[in-house]
Amino acid sequence: MKDKYTVKLSRIAEEFSLSVIHASTSFDEDVIKTPAVNRPGLQLAGFYDSFDPERVQVFGKVETAYLNKFSSEERLGMLDKLMGGGARTIIICRALEPVPECVKAAEDHDVNLLGTDDDTSRFIAGLIASLTIHLAERITMHGVLVEVHGEGILITGDSGIGKSETALELIKRGHRLIADDAVEIKHVSRVTLVGSAPEIIRYYMEVRGIGIIDIRNIFGVGSVKPITKIDMIADLKEWNGNFEYDRLGLEPKYLNVMGIDVPYTVIPVLPGRNLAILLEVAAINNRQKRMGYNAAKVLTENHDDSISKGWIV
Repeated sequence: MKDKYTVKLSRIAEEFSLSVIHASTSFDEDVIKTPAVNRPGLQLAGFYDSFDPERVQVFGKVETAYLNKFSSEERLGMLDKLMGGGARTIIICRALEPVPECVKAAEDHDVNLLGTDDDTSRFIAGLIASLTIHLAERITMHGVLVEVHGEGILITGDSGIGKSETALELIKRGHRLIADDAVEIKHVSRVTLVGSAPEIIRYYMEVRGIGIIDIRNIFGVGSVKPITKIDMIADLKEWNGNFEYDRLGLEPKYLNVMGIDVPYTVIPVLPGRNLAILLEVAAINNRQKRMGYNAAKVLTENHDDSISKGWIV
């Protein structure tokens, strides 16, 4: 999935409050295609094997100190080779003053030269984390994503089953909405999926009989969140007497989404059932299982132990 998605450099510059030392003529249209970044110490020393010019190049104290060991002519030759080799964006950390040759090379090769006062390692860690989300493989699923007791729950089910109404009750109970109707799911690591709403519908919800409502304006900023990890999927289904529902929860069930197994539960919908309370309990129970405690297994073990001791006949 490499290079499938891009993010504009101007958006990253705004996100990290980067100062613009020199902007290329295409700055507003320039994009970043990879979450990997590079500290070009080896390139400044002349080693260009396996060099990826599409990576953001980050200069810190070490790179700047190394450049200052050389004459102006030598520095210009190093930086000309780096920027002439295809590097499009260079970011200088620690509020360091770029050597004059760096600015000249950026102007000559029409390269973006930006700055930040942040520590180099901290900036790189933050940049990689941000780019990993911006550029992650993604799909869109129909459902509602809420955060309940810190657990990201993706509520799925047929249209009209009551997903939005259940989420609305959860919001009234102090939990948070991430996305309604269309949930954009991103694969950000080997074991992690995160969900958010498409920007155009973020924090809006459709409630049948009422219409479109703005959750943030009605319930306040504490009722919404832009993105959250997906910890479990709750599938709302109309009660079916012929279906065998899980009554104990001994064997965990999963739904594979983009190669990751997500804890999955089916919640039957019947008149009079408070789905919001059920999802609150499901969220806490899911967290307990992730922390190593399974109430059904403990009960079963206690039951078997009581039989072995003759307490139960």
